[in-house]
Amino acid sequence: MTVPTLLTGAVVGATAAANLSIAVADVLRARFVLDNSAQVNVPARWLPALAIAKGVGGAGLALWFLDVPVVPIAAAAGLVCFFLGANLAHLRARVFHNIAFPGVYLALSLSSLTLLALDA
Repeated sequence: MTVPTLLTGAVVGATAAANLSIAVADVLRARFVLDNSAQVNVPARWLPALAIAKGVGGAGLALWFLDVPVVPIAAAAGLVCFFLGANLAHLRARVFHNIAFPGVYLALSLSSLTLLALDA
């Protein structure tokens, strides 16, 4: 394996794991998820749909490890759009004390998209 491939694998793996983990937290309606969604005015009834989006994105990224073409890039692009929206929701609601969380997810997703596009 080359260094760029190892880097791509590490970043894509971390992004997939992070998104799959937060999708599970959404499904389980973890207290921090409910608190955060209330603070940024996202109705709790949206959580299942948001969990599906994160879970599908994470699973799509994981397909990179099986050499599935195109799907991981599409998944990364979808996650970038998703977390741009999450960051905008925080800005709109003026909730800055925990904006680092969607910011980190956005950075991971954007890094994955960039590395996957360069690797294609």
